[in-house]
Amino acid sequence: MIKGLWQRFEELVWGTGLYRYGLAGRILAGVLRHLYAVTRDIISGQLTLRSMSLVYTTLLSVVPLLAFSFSVLKGLGVHKDLEARLYALLEPLGDKGIEITDQLMRLVNNVNGSVLGGIGLAFFVYTAISMVQKIEESFNYVWYVSEPRSFARRFTEYMLVLLIGPVLIMVALGAIASLQNEAIVQWLADTTVFGPVFAATSQLTPFLVVTVVFSFLYYYMPNTDVRIGPALVGGLAGGVMWAAVGMLFAAFVTNSVRTQAIYASFAIAIITLIWLYLNWLILLIGAQLAFYFQNPAYLRIGRREPRLSNAMRERLALNIMLLVGSAFRNAGVTIDLNDLSKQLRIPALTIAPVLRGLEARGLVTATETEDLMPACDLSQIKLSDILAVVRVDGETGSYRDPEWAAEVSTLGGLIDTAVENSLADKTLAQLLDETATTDRDA
Repeated sequence: MIKGLWQRFEELVWGTGLYRYGLAGRILAGVLRHLYAVTRDIISGQLTLRSMSLVYTTLLSVVPLLAFSFSVLKGLGVHKDLEARLYALLEPLGDKGIEITDQLMRLVNNVNGSVLGGIGLAFFVYTAISMVQKIEESFNYVWYVSEPRSFARRFTEYMLVLLIGPVLIMVALGAIASLQNEAIVQWLADTTVFGPVFAATSQLTPFLVVTVVFSFLYYYMPNTDVRIGPALVGGLAGGVMWAAVGMLFAAFVTNSVRTQAIYASFAIAIITLIWLYLNWLILLIGAQLAFYFQNPAYLRIGRREPRLSNAMRERLALNIMLLVGSAFRNAGVTIDLNDLSKQLRIPALTIAPVLRGLEARGLVTATETEDLMPACDLSQIKLSDILAVVRVDGETGSYRDPEWAAEVSTLGGLIDTAVENSLADKTLAQLLDETATTDRDA
């Protein structure tokens, strides 16, 4: 019975039955498919596991992050607003949120260069950067990105986020506050028609700020090209979930008298950990929705390990080197993993293992900006060496050498000889010349 109900549900979600209801049916089908996919990913455990990992990293880096933000904002003379924003963020914790905020601000105010010293300051910088790195790794997992940013890009862009991020948030909040103080806005707020609108807008300000921050993270943090539309969809969904969970959690904290009586002084720590976990989980769920909105083909299959036939892997290795060599020959043209994925119409997650094999064999290398280029002269790269990456390299071996039948061993040798003879020491440069001639004739 349960199996039959499940089959009917899958037919409803993935079939075209809802399409007969027109636009409303198509929208409902899309919503159900996204909910199905995200629920499946949550049940698989990876999103929850990474959320818990981020909670642990947050506990180590929250003071350094606030100290950096406080230092930057103090230089602009708006550091006092930081405490008010923390109160708003931890509002669902009730009185405990005020207590936590006061404690954090005391810790931040105690942080200065003379107290920390060289080693302490280095630790603070490391924990602050590791926080952003953990977020990038989680987003890269969601977006099926196997290659992180290079160290140089990481350091530069992470510091940019740490320094510019707090300033942008405060500038946005300050602009909203100053706009509300304008005479014409005050007049409109006092009118019967626009008054309720402005009242609702002021209540929605925290939600709008969270939505913008989430959208920025979805667009900026993954090491891949994310379109603005999917980032906004994920940010909006994350903002709605954050507001809804905040209301429910505030009600839970208010009615959790028994919990506080049982855990006593530990109750505030437990409540804080739960709230942090929910926030990170919401952030990753929004990222997952953004990914599925941009890549609807993954909605049903989910995160399955890519499997390619040997023939497909051979063609993939040759085509990767052909595209890399072609970009190298054309001045001003660069190519990276994402470009390969677009041109070959194969997910980057599938290309990455073959690309790593080519790098390990010394056929291709990556620059500091993650652009790919041949690791040696094109005329020195034999096509047989490229094929060897997928035909020979990568074997893990076994405790004992396999005992092949004599006939099978002979046949395997004939196949290897046939492949080598068919290539006849042909190089990548020759293949590129043939490709260029074909393109001119066409």
